[in-house]
Amino acid sequence: MNTSDQNKNPKKESRSSSDSKGMTRRDVLKSLATFPVAGALLYGAVRKKQLEHYKHSQLLKALNLDNPVEAPAIANRPLGSEPPLRLGIIGTGGRGIYLMRSAGFIESELIDEWTEAARQNKQDNRIEIYQQQEDLNVQITGICDVFTVHRDRGLDASANLYRTGKQGKKSTPAKVYNHYKDLLKDPEIDAVIIATPDHWHAPMIIEAAKAGKHIYVEKPLSMTVEETYEIEKAVLENNVVLQLGHQNRQIESHNKAREVIKRNLLGKITLIETFTNRNDPHGAWVYDIHPETSPETVDWQQFLGPAPYHPFSKERFFRWRCWWDYGTGLTGDLFTHEFDAVNQVMDLGIPHSAMASGGIFFFKDGRTVPDVMNVSYEYPDRDLILTYTATQANSKHRKKTFYGHDGYMELDMNLVAYADRDSTQYRNAIYDGVIPTDRPIITHTPGRDGIDAISSPTEQYFASRGLLFTYQGGRRVDTTHLHIKEWLNGIRHGTKVSCGMQESIEEAISAHLGTVSYREGKKTFWNPDKKRIELG
Repeated sequence: MNTSDQNKNPKKESRSSSDSKGMTRRDVLKSLATFPVAGALLYGAVRKKQLEHYKHSQLLKALNLDNPVEAPAIANRPLGSEPPLRLGIIGTGGRGIYLMRSAGFIESELIDEWTEAARQNKQDNRIEIYQQQEDLNVQITGICDVFTVHRDRGLDASANLYRTGKQGKKSTPAKVYNHYKDLLKDPEIDAVIIATPDHWHAPMIIEAAKAGKHIYVEKPLSMTVEETYEIEKAVLENNVVLQLGHQNRQIESHNKAREVIKRNLLGKITLIETFTNRNDPHGAWVYDIHPETSPETVDWQQFLGPAPYHPFSKERFFRWRCWWDYGTGLTGDLFTHEFDAVNQVMDLGIPHSAMASGGIFFFKDGRTVPDVMNVSYEYPDRDLILTYTATQANSKHRKKTFYGHDGYMELDMNLVAYADRDSTQYRNAIYDGVIPTDRPIITHTPGRDGIDAISSPTEQYFASRGLLFTYQGGRRVDTTHLHIKEWLNGIRHGTKVSCGMQESIEEAISAHLGTVSYREGKKTFWNPDKKRIELG
């Protein structure tokens, strides 16, 4: 872009701009001149606004953002007037009860708590937002949990069809099953939500698929490579809809990030950095132990299932993520969030290789999984490396960062992109001052219609925050609710889910490559023909 082009456009705009009565902008400015002080200030303000508008349009043009491209759409068909889908819930602990809320069934006690909080603080709108959550036209007809306290809480929520407090109207509660296999045998259940410890995911998915039940399961998909492909076989052979619980697939900014990549705004990407930092006991999986926990209230043998035998332990029951017997460590539990988001944006697929290191450096509490970890994943066919670093002893928030030759993009629940000062694509625009290198060139925050050039400091502030929701039609919506709705639409209408079987396999194998590398102390390689991990 040359200076002669810059000089032409503002003049052309000034000549062609007029109001409905024929008065031109020049006439308006001339009339302001009769007021020496105020006229000068207003004249300057108008000229400044013209210049900002021009610079903004030139920035959009330089970034090819003045040429709209349709962003990937979230599958979101109307639910229609079909009969309610009948759901079974396996696991009504912390995550399971949240999934029930997202499906429309909430504990009576929580309704009362939120109602009182809103009465005391007009800014607390949790109850208002929840009451506005769309009815997904489902029934909770069966629940199963090995801890009686969790079971009873889930039972209460299952009867709260009308989303009322303890004294409100209730519907028929779900049937309680002492064993998940009995729940899966029930012909009155169409689909199941599985929110159990990791070591139970594969057995339950496989049995649910063989029973003809559609499946929504929390991440990660599996504990081993072998389990991964047993799951695929069962799901495909029985023609059921599987959705893996990566609700990041519904985040608006992630779809905008796909648009940034599709437009090649960052140039060739050679490095992607992902992170998980936490610095509190809960973030390190040291969860509170319920006072009613005992061998009488917990079916310990059913909890263990395929895991190695260990005498009853309250710590292992509530903090199971700290042991390889039941959990998948940092790679399976937390990296999967990061990988799936990157895979959503760039369609990376399974890495060629992985090299991991780490250890138990801070939480020396008997755990076997590491609390600090670093993994490097290689994609030689894409000339790209994906890294993951995590610590459970520091809370510094870091974002997923995509490094391209022409710019870099930071992504969490929001999107911010910067031009690189040595960009080839933007060299002339940077030289002409159209594209800045000291501040963002693109930002996206939830609720905006599209990606745009950065404008106000307020937007920059919100772009720095991590959020747990997205927007649809200008209204705040829980992403887990949208993810469950997408799964239900897949069951009802045959529409594609965003984290189905193929995406789940890619997530699982990527995590396993890192886990095996850490545990074996060697570089791992993926053999796609033999579908196995090989050691270097």
